[in-house]
Amino acid sequence: MWLFALFVAIPLIEIALFIQVGGLIGLWPTLLIVVLTAIAGTYLVRTQGALAMSQLRSSFNRMSDPTEPLAHGAMILIAGALLLTPGFFTDAIGFALLFPPFRRVAFRWLRARVRVSSFSYGAGADPRASGRNTRPSGPQTIDGEYEDLDHPQRPTHRPSGAPSGWTRH
Repeated sequence: MWLFALFVAIPLIEIALFIQVGGLIGLWPTLLIVVLTAIAGTYLVRTQGALAMSQLRSSFNRMSDPTEPLAHGAMILIAGALLLTPGFFTDAIGFALLFPPFRRVAFRWLRARVRVSSFSYGAGADPRASGRNTRPSGPQTIDGEYEDLDHPQRPTHRPSGAPSGWTRH
């Protein structure tokens, strides 16, 4: 129900703000502000997104929990969508999401309300958590060659036409 309320309330807020701002400064300055915020927002999303990607790579390289960099990346993506949407209210929220201290506060607020039931990193669950060792202790890949001794080898193509008695080795 709250999602429906957002889909109704946000356009109404944007229309009211367009009417108010357009009445104060005029049509063309209002449209110019909307276009300039979209351009500035695109630039900021690119720079903040690159920073978030480097933090995510760093957390993967350190084998640490990537939750916070992923959340920051998602908030930057949402900020980009909001900044490309024409309007003053969505631009304000989008610019707020591009501000790292605001994202940290939003992340803490979300973390307090979201409960993660399980988390695994890598190929499978940690066998130590269940008390049994389900992974082999050595390397996962064994290279080798084999020859099937149970079935005789059959020729894969017709005879070459060589004189009888000649054999290939």
